[in-house]
Amino acid sequence: MAFYEQQHDSGGQGQAAAPVAGETAAANAFTPCTRVLPVVLAGGSGTRLWPMSREHYPKQLIDVIGSDSLLQATVRRMEGFPEGWQVAASPMIVCGDEHRFVIAEQLKASGVEARLIVEPARRDTAPALTLAAALACAAGDDAILVAMPSDHSIADVPALQRAIEIAAHHAERGAIATLGVPPTRPDTGFGYIRIGAALDDGAHLIDRFVEKPAAELAAQYVAAGTYWWNSGIFIVRASVWLDALQRLQPDMHAACLAAIVEGEADGKLFKPAAQAFTHAPSDSIDYAVMERLGSADAPCAGVVVPLVAGWSDLGSWDAVWDALEKDDCGNVARGRVVFEGATSTYAHSDGRLVACVGTTNVVVVETADAVLVADRSHVQDVKGLVARIKAQHAPEADTHRKVRRPWGFYDSIDHGERFQVKRIVVTPGARLSLQLHHHRAEHWVVVRGTALVTRGEEQFLLSENESTFIPLGTRHRLENPGKVPLEIIEVQSGAYLGEDDIVRFEDTYGRCGKQESAKS
Repeated sequence: MAFYEQQHDSGGQGQAAAPVAGETAAANAFTPCTRVLPVVLAGGSGTRLWPMSREHYPKQLIDVIGSDSLLQATVRRMEGFPEGWQVAASPMIVCGDEHRFVIAEQLKASGVEARLIVEPARRDTAPALTLAAALACAAGDDAILVAMPSDHSIADVPALQRAIEIAAHHAERGAIATLGVPPTRPDTGFGYIRIGAALDDGAHLIDRFVEKPAAELAAQYVAAGTYWWNSGIFIVRASVWLDALQRLQPDMHAACLAAIVEGEADGKLFKPAAQAFTHAPSDSIDYAVMERLGSADAPCAGVVVPLVAGWSDLGSWDAVWDALEKDDCGNVARGRVVFEGATSTYAHSDGRLVACVGTTNVVVVETADAVLVADRSHVQDVKGLVARIKAQHAPEADTHRKVRRPWGFYDSIDHGERFQVKRIVVTPGARLSLQLHHHRAEHWVVVRGTALVTRGEEQFLLSENESTFIPLGTRHRLENPGKVPLEIIEVQSGAYLGEDDIVRFEDTYGRCGKQESAKS
């Protein structure tokens, strides 16, 4: 980390102190920079799109709009950026440890090679962006960062890129820029930005940020024409962000830099030091820095660029309905859905046939283990519903019946007193940890592919229609040595079948010593 420390001590602070958007002196304070580094913020765990979105499988990982997940769509948004800019081939993705394997799998499926920063704890968006900025500067890359939430929808990507390019020019001169969405309706679910003086490229100085308003105030904001929705997309030079944070949030700055200096790199993966990072205050980019840019101690200007690109934060099922193409009756169907006399209805099926007869302004979402039926005017109450389910310690609040793991996935097919049945699929070349259980035995039946089984001191192959028995307390491991997915049916039996009944001795994915909430 010596390069970053040298750069920061030798003048990064002085460079960022003067800039004000539009001033010639500000432009001269910085060397030209055409390098752009996308930073995808993927640490969220929202539950407003329950039952598709769960605590352990949040909305950025689901395909709620198209065939790609929201994360996959986000990492592609800088492809084909206007000429004259050098967009980094590998974006940075800041995520939590619990999601990194699924994210890596989705990136591989998309053909995207990204750098993952794995947060050891959730600390909101300001520390997440700080980790990315510090890591970029440590590598000698004082690029213009384009920080994007991973769970939003953009209908017009070229329009987004044009707005980002305008913002990048301001960031090049030392401002911190954001994209604001001119509102199309009063909405109490968004924060607002009050725009200030107009600049010559359609952008504005930021006057102030405004909290989510009540309905009457939101209507006044829209009528005034000087309040834009806050998109959560920020464009800033790495060194400018670090300097602003050091001045405005010194404790967060120190904790994040220590986490980078003491962190560990493993190929494209970077793990900040947990002990240092947990000392960082939890705060958003808006609260930590943006809302203070107009104050006397602010080191730089704040600029907002208009974004007219069909943006949505997909904060509710009503927003999902609004973002998708509808039939002549205003209905949206996803999966196996049939409408009869329905109007303005959203219906999603993950497998079973969903039939909606005479429904109006209704949301129906079916998954393997839960069904949501809600009036579209009350979809904001889903968050409270999930909190009640969580308070009952019901698993549907946190996980799906189908649970993804680094080696593949499992699906809990059936369960009863003293037994549980799972369908386990292991990807080619992958293997589960070497483990044992104190309270249950397992029967494995191979239905597809070839299994390499370790059982105690034995190791042997199983082909289709062959089976084996894993006695209680026996060390065992399941591997897929073949070139096709391995599929087995596992029948567990015993007095206790909880997923915390596992002792792990060896693991390819570095999870030894951790309690898992699912078969691993």
